[in-house]
Amino acid sequence: MILNKIERSIALFNQAKSLMPGGVNSPVRAFKNINGNPIFFEKAQGAYLYDADGNKYVDYIGSWGPMIMGHSHPEVVNAIKKQVELGTSYGAPTSLESDVASLIIKNVPSIEKIRMVNSGTEATMSAIRLARGYTNRNKIIKFDGCYHGHVDSLLIKAGSGVSTFGLPDSPGIPEDLAKHTITCPYNDVGAFIEIFNSVKDDLATVIVEPIAGNMGFVPGTEEFLKTIRSYTETNNSLLIFDEVMSGFRVSLGGAQEIFNIKPDLTALGKVIGGGLPVGAFGGKEKIMNYLAPEGPVYQAGTLSGNPLAMAAGATLLNLLITRNPFTELEEKAKLMLNGMKEIMVSSGIPFSTNQIGGMFGFFFSEELPKNINDVSKTNDEMFSSFINACIKNGIYFAPSKYEAGFISTTHGDLEIDKTLEVINKIVKTGEINK
Repeated sequence: MILNKIERSIALFNQAKSLMPGGVNSPVRAFKNINGNPIFFEKAQGAYLYDADGNKYVDYIGSWGPMIMGHSHPEVVNAIKKQVELGTSYGAPTSLESDVASLIIKNVPSIEKIRMVNSGTEATMSAIRLARGYTNRNKIIKFDGCYHGHVDSLLIKAGSGVSTFGLPDSPGIPEDLAKHTITCPYNDVGAFIEIFNSVKDDLATVIVEPIAGNMGFVPGTEEFLKTIRSYTETNNSLLIFDEVMSGFRVSLGGAQEIFNIKPDLTALGKVIGGGLPVGAFGGKEKIMNYLAPEGPVYQAGTLSGNPLAMAAGATLLNLLITRNPFTELEEKAKLMLNGMKEIMVSSGIPFSTNQIGGMFGFFFSEELPKNINDVSKTNDEMFSSFINACIKNGIYFAPSKYEAGFISTTHGDLEIDKTLEVINKIVKTGEINK
């Protein structure tokens, strides 16, 4: 069923464009990738979003991950309400910080101590600084297509060859800073070894998303991730896993539990704040003790460990520990994705899918992508027309082929059946541009 018009969303976007760059506070929200108009939302409950025009959508973004138990979970909402009455920010320690820290340390074996921050960007930025301070080295290796927040040293793209120094991926990043970051193709063991050997004497750290969520959904291969672990360990360089997306989203122990690999440092965010702004980074005690005030590496934040985020995060983490819904989430994701693939392939549309837990991706290509170059070659026209048609029919997938999707415990047979019914209609009526 086609939704009501989105006239109020259009008006709100026009107003926002006069007040904020591009009308949004994060670029993907502008819908430029699909040539659409962003939807402005006013309410979220369970598996659904409600827009400013009164339309209702089955949501497969989940605020980019943290809504693993659905929007507005009553226990999380009550925890926030209770804390609001006690104060929204103290600028001082609280027991809530220790509650969240204990839950993370108990469930992520590689983390012995942890520091709370306010975003995933802060987490990766601080982890990089700590790695450099601990090793007394300068160079970083990152991987093409892995997004680690808008940190200057991490917004770097590949140079003209597989083992060249990086070049800035945004104006405003000095080349003198960029030269310390070396990029490598994701899931390419040979390229990694070559690059590693060329800079190993001054290599502080390798940072990687074990499950890349900003090239759609592309997990690292076991060989790739274990090679990185082996080489960094031998060289006394640190391995940082960016699990801002995958932490507590694919399993209680994150992707590192699934791959059975212990990084030296881990960046977290999203789920651990229950939907409120949050970030954290943690790892081996001897490394974390290099942070001020115990060590020489400075890091601070006025709102770090904010009591509202900690109250929401502790509540959500306890819910996840009690329910352990990750097998259930994977089964739901598979049910939906298998249904999507059957509809597409039977109509001659190239389509592939992948998922771990409730985190997933789909691509308009016959073969699953293994890196950002593969993703870039998938069909843009098909993706854009498909997403726009889904939105018009009340199904809300990520508006970019470079973003992962997420399913929650509140997505049941009703929501999945409705999703597949809409997709079947879209395909049968020829709304996907081939």
